[in-house]
Amino acid sequence: MGDLLIRDISDAMKREIASRAERSGNSLSDEAKELLREALLNRADPQVETLSAYDLIRRAFEREGASGDEFAAIMDEIEAERKKDFGRPVEDLE
Repeated sequence: MGDLLIRDISDAMKREIASRAERSGNSLSDEAKELLREALLNRADPQVETLSAYDLIRRAFEREGASGDEFAAIMDEIEAERKKDFGRPVEDLE
């Protein structure tokens, strides 16, 4: 296996990777490798950019082993909450 040196990353990015590593129980190096792997997998799938939010959420449920019924029930709840906002007055932001 080879090595990879990444120069000049921001302190904030290093802190974020270190924080994620701590939460997941990984070393800083292992967490950085995992983040790179995930980014490459997402880029390698040309459909990711063209999928709807519905399809992306469905994929996440499938990866976690949720059944189609569970996904459908949660999507119905999301849709019901979304519809509650119809006709609601818009906030005055000024």
